[in-house]
Amino acid sequence: MKNVFALFAAILLYVSAFAQAKQDVVLKVNGEELKGKVTKISDSEITFIYPGETLEYTIKKSDIQKITHASGRIETFDQPASPAQTRQGDAVAMTASPADHHNKIAILPFTYLMDNQSGADEIGLKAQQDTYAYLSQHSAGYTIVDPRTANALLIKAGATREKLAGFTMKELGDILGAEYIIDGTVTQSKAAQTSYSSGSGNSTVKRDKDKDVKGVSGYSSSYSSAEQRYQVAVSLHIYMDNNASIFEQSHKAFWTNTDGSYSSPLEYLLKKCPLYRK
Repeated sequence: MKNVFALFAAILLYVSAFAQAKQDVVLKVNGEELKGKVTKISDSEITFIYPGETLEYTIKKSDIQKITHASGRIETFDQPASPAQTRQGDAVAMTASPADHHNKIAILPFTYLMDNQSGADEIGLKAQQDTYAYLSQHSAGYTIVDPRTANALLIKAGATREKLAGFTMKELGDILGAEYIIDGTVTQSKAAQTSYSSGSGNSTVKRDKDKDVKGVSGYSSSYSSAEQRYQVAVSLHIYMDNNASIFEQSHKAFWTNTDGSYSSPLEYLLKKCPLYRK
């Protein structure tokens, strides 16, 4: 009888081990490994179930590096070229980044120009913060240095706004501990003013008892205003910590506006840059 129980237990262990060995393995681009069952693959995503569960999860193909199916077949997924791959043809000498820089992004305070003259530093700091906020939502697999920390590190190293041009991107990468450095410029220029005007009036005729006109009284009013409009453009330049340039583009807002908003051209460029992920 004991032999029967031992044999039964051995069979259960074998079946359990066999079942575990027959799982699909999904390897994500961030290095995370998921084991379970892939039940569906569409043009943009896969459907996945964990062992012992019935709840289905969907995973974007853009987040997946490969799937090792239970049958042993390996399916790989094409990903957008990484910044390092994009710059392989650059003339800049390729050097390995320090390990603690890997996949880290730092954003420099933006330069702000008003009619091609240096403008308020606050606008440049706001654009830096807005870039951080937007890219944080679309940069899976990267770590972004928050602007307050980045600015403190720059000041401590003597890389103030006035002296920033005297530092190479490699030096800034070492200061900020980042592999990728974003440098940007917001440019505003005055466009034609839009004017508005309006007017109104009223008259009253006074008569005596014989209906002769004794006099006329009245009033009138007018209103006019002028609205200043601005043409706004954003330039974005991304470097690596070995001084290699991997992205450089500029974009103008399609319409002039009254508040000088730069959010539309900034988001357009961030979506185009190699660090952006949906």
